[in-house]
Amino acid sequence: MDRWLIVGLGNPGPEYAGNRHNAGFMTLDELAARAGGRFKVHRSRAELLETPKAVLIKPLTYMNLSGGPTKLLSDFYKIPVERVIVVHDELDVPYGALRAKLGGGDNGHNGLKSITKVMGSRDYLRVRFGIGRPPGRMDPASFVLKDFATAERKDLPFLVDRSADVVESLMERGLEATQNSFHALDLNISGPPR
Repeated sequence: MDRWLIVGLGNPGPEYAGNRHNAGFMTLDELAARAGGRFKVHRSRAELLETPKAVLIKPLTYMNLSGGPTKLLSDFYKIPVERVIVVHDELDVPYGALRAKLGGGDNGHNGLKSITKVMGSRDYLRVRFGIGRPPGRMDPASFVLKDFATAERKDLPFLVDRSADVVESLMERGLEATQNSFHALDLNISGPPR
């Protein structure tokens, strides 16, 4: 069976753990918990967990260099770009919403920029974890490196759980079915998809 490469974007270290920019790491931690596995540091400069269906990775290179470990591990496991799913925070999706898509631009996201450049393709699947726009005139670069607000944190475990559901749906059901199931759920953060 062909495996998938699931890449969660974030920055390593406890000082970044609760940041909006680490939504990808949070989602992969949930997927690892569901698989009953633990990440191990790999020589590719990523934390890695192999499951029967997928190789889960959290690059430890900081966001701007996420492409290096992604390419190394996609080559090592012979996983083509169309079986790569990248989970990342997204400013242009409101908090409480998740979007699945194939390809597209990087929208100023340095992790995506690095992966697209090193992989030589933008045709990988993305799970866009909505964080919304910063308030007032706050610089987006500062906003993504701040922890989720207190009000957001109460729904965060549910959203991380749902983000993991989106990844699993992409692997099992494909893009269109996943979009149909999850895109209608914007800001309905009171319960699981029906």
